[in-house]
Amino acid sequence: LRRDSFFTGVVEGNISSDRIVKMFNVVNDQLVVEDKGIYSIEKFIVARRLMYWQVYLHKTVLSAEHLLVNILKRAKELAENGVDLFCTPSLRMFLYNRFTKSAFLNKPEVLEAFAQLDDYDIMTSIKVWAAHSDKILSYLCKRLVDRELFAVELQQKPFTGSYVEQLQKKAAKKYGLKKEEVPYYVFTGAVQNKAYSSDNIRINILFKNGSVIDIAEAADLFNISVLAQPVKKYFLCYPKELRS
Repeated sequence: LRRDSFFTGVVEGNISSDRIVKMFNVVNDQLVVEDKGIYSIEKFIVARRLMYWQVYLHKTVLSAEHLLVNILKRAKELAENGVDLFCTPSLRMFLYNRFTKSAFLNKPEVLEAFAQLDDYDIMTSIKVWAAHSDKILSYLCKRLVDRELFAVELQQKPFTGSYVEQLQKKAAKKYGLKKEEVPYYVFTGAVQNKAYSSDNIRINILFKNGSVIDIAEAADLFNISVLAQPVKKYFLCYPKELRS
């Protein structure tokens, strides 16, 4: 949180990590936080929620991430249809083959090849694909390379079918797309954030009387129990040119 807060300029993510660490203790082989650090923990949870909606799930991040996903989907589709694509050896291995979970578990070379994949493999390939003859792959890659990301709309409820269909028809007409190609240009989805979840890992507060209570119950702020509830938002992505 402190790192991302610093590099993005979002001050709400700057937490008292040193104080939190100093308040750590162990009870019955479980990590706990002494009650003196409860306010630092409260701030940590609130900061986490703010950073998710202001940074990690920001519109720009959603647009870039799903544009990248669609690029790789299109590249995989072309590869499976026998189209020769430029790519690094590690990326080629996964574009032109299908691996099951058992392959990752039983074939060390598959896992090793996957571990070799990084942003250099992907971005190098995307820069070359920007000049590819496939209009969809080329278009998507150019948008990402030139940072001309898709427009994103966020709201609390799913988008109506008529509104999405209207944009899809515009895209099909403007870019000469077939029905099955339209989802590369206009697509919807949902994102969810839960600032604090005690389902798997609990933040336990140790009080002076020896009792250990979950932060959601121990915190003075009612907000903590509220933040334990998942927040779901729906998004719609499409080229900005379709707005007019």
